[in-house]
This record gives sequence, C-alpha cells and structure tokens, in this order.
Amino acid sequence: QVQLVESGGGLVEAGGSLSLSCAASGRTSTRYVMGWFRQAPGKERAFVAAITWSGSSTKYADSVKGRFTISRDNARNRVYLQMNSLKPEDTAVYYCAADNSDLILVRSVNYDYWGQGTQVTVSS
Repeated sequence: QVQLVESGGGLVEAGGSLSLSCAASGRTSTRYVMGWFRQAPGKERAFVAAITWSGSSTKYADSVKGRFTISRDNARNRVYLQMNSLKPEDTAVYYCAADNSDLILVRSVNYDYWGQGTQVTVSS
C-alpha cells in the first residue's frame, strides 16, 4: 500500500505559477510511475503528466506541454508539478497517482494509488 498526500494548491491569477507537491509513504520501495491528473467540475478525470521512477522519461498532456514540469525526488519520496503560465481552463482538483509499472500510461484506470486531491483555481 502507498499513501499519497498532495499539497500546494490555491488561487492564482491567469499567467501566474503554482507548484504542487505529492508526498508518498508506505510501500515506497516499489518503483512506481508517478502521475498527475486533474478533474474539473462536470468533467472526467484527465491525465496531466507522468514520470518514470528513474526520472528519465516524462509525458505530458498536449494542453500543458511547455507550461508544466513534472519531477521527482526518490530520496524524499516526493513528486512535484511546477505549473507556469496558468490559464483559467487549468482550474481543477489535481490528483497525484502511483502506478506499479515500468511504462507511462495515461488512463486513470491503470493507476493503483491516489491522493485526496488539491484544488487549483486560476482567475481570469
């Protein structure tokens, strides 16, 4: 079992930046792919970004490429999402997730563990 706790959400104006953090605890010795997803009101949960255990491979949704950066610190059992040039359409609850896999997958059903989510609101 892995427990995930997100932090860093909040309210920011369009064009601003936020940095999200996800702290993992429990069975952290397993080499999980870590991902970020988001869910806006009335919409399905959507893939944002993911990173392999080594950090050598990342993947981003087209809507965030060039604006968001995912990274991880395995020594601290943390994964981060740096969000720049935020837009109102980035407003959502952001979730951290872990997948016991070597490959980056973009479907939420493939991820085994989830955090409780953190709200990000971007005002226009």
